Amino acid sequence: MTRLFGTNGIRGVVNQDMNSSLALGIGQAWGTYLKRTVSHPTCAIGTDARLSNHMLKSAVIAGMLSTGCDMVDVGLVPTPTLQYTVKEKHFDAGIVITASHNPPQFNGIKGTAQDGTELTKDVEEAIEQIYFSKRFTHCNWNEVGTASTLAGAIDLYIEGILSKIDVPKIKKHRFHVALDCGNGAGSLVAPMLLKKLGCTVTEMNCEPDGTFPGRHSEPIPENLTALMKNVPERHASFGVGLDGDADRAIFIDEHGSYIWGDKSLSLVGKYITKKKKGGVTVTPVTTSTCFEEVIRKNNGKVIYTKVGSPIVAAVMKQTHAVFGGEENGGLIFPEFQYCRDAAMSLATILEILATEQKPLSELIAEIPSYDMFKTKIPCPNEKKEQVINLLEDDIEKHHEITHIDRTDGIKLYMKDSWVLMRPSGTEPIFRVYVEAKEKHHAEKIALFYKNLVDSLIQRT
Repeated sequence: MTRLFGTNGIRGVVNQDMNSSLALGIGQAWGTYLKRTVSHPTCAIGTDARLSNHMLKSAVIAGMLSTGCDMVDVGLVPTPTLQYTVKEKHFDAGIVITASHNPPQFNGIKGTAQDGTELTKDVEEAIEQIYFSKRFTHCNWNEVGTASTLAGAIDLYIEGILSKIDVPKIKKHRFHVALDCGNGAGSLVAPMLLKKLGCTVTEMNCEPDGTFPGRHSEPIPENLTALMKNVPERHASFGVGLDGDADRAIFIDEHGSYIWGDKSLSLVGKYITKKKKGGVTVTPVTTSTCFEEVIRKNNGKVIYTKVGSPIVAAVMKQTHAVFGGEENGGLIFPEFQYCRDAAMSLATILEILATEQKPLSELIAEIPSYDMFKTKIPCPNEKKEQVINLLEDDIEKHHEITHIDRTDGIKLYMKDSWVLMRPSGTEPIFRVYVEAKEKHHAEKIALFYKNLVDSLIQRT
């Protein structure tokens, strides 16, 4: 059976592989699945700022209504806002139309379970099976679902965040934050949240626009150059750049230096495990060793998972983890909700700065330093499994390897470094991650294994 769901929902180019027919079918399949356990399900739906959001949302709604599910439209909202609304308002499920950080021609469909978490793999597979078999459960004419709207999801979400942090302590410091929302859905939340926390806000690209005119949606260094320049020029306390659906946040220190997601993950993990006197934390195999070092110093434990925030969140729930997240700026705060949350990350960084009374650059300097190099190679989806199998055969020839981890792709540990090679779950590419103590060493290893993967792709 062909897979539709990747690491984070279903994504594709609009009116090509992501079209209204697919959205209608997914709505029918999803509704059919929900009707197996709930007699009259009610599902919340929202979108990010992309131009095709209404087209896909309307098609999904039509499919769901045809199965007898009621649909409640919460409007244009960040993904974590939709997830929080599902949990707090006791919906049976939630759907957000988003392609997160992908270019503007992409869009996607992402699901939320009753408790606000992302769908597990077994649920996704059940929906896919219904979709491909076309065994939809359509209801009688007089049992078709109803469609309505719900106002106030953003206010509910912001008040939820404020209830979990030390607002008076943050307000006392009157921070100045340079904020770049990338014309995404975070534009409707982050400026308002910061102002409620007593911050001065320098806004950049804080108007929702699905063409992303200000910058590309992915908050990588080359896309945040204007923000990095703006922070020291405006004498801001720090800067923050969000991705398209505002579930990830990348921070810029007061000098304008880009802070990689591993470092912000480690900083927050350090703060939480210090406050909790230890505890379990969860992160994918792509995360830097610096995270484990700071967690262990606070008597905490790290559990590594496959890449994908739904997997991280599921393991966090199972292990009663105190914190978790990914190295891409997606942090998960279990006391608030089990999903990546940029706004909660922003509020927590403010609380850390207010508590520690040190600038962000100084706090980051206290995190152990490793050099990580990431690269990617185009790889058709149908070749990925073959390439992994060929890698399995090839790596046995390399004697410098001390340990092999097959949690996700193939991760090779060497004396002072590691390399991870894994197929992307959302794009037709193979990713290579390398970490070492020295930059030139990391780049050298990355080049070797990139060439190896590329040669195997060409062979298949």
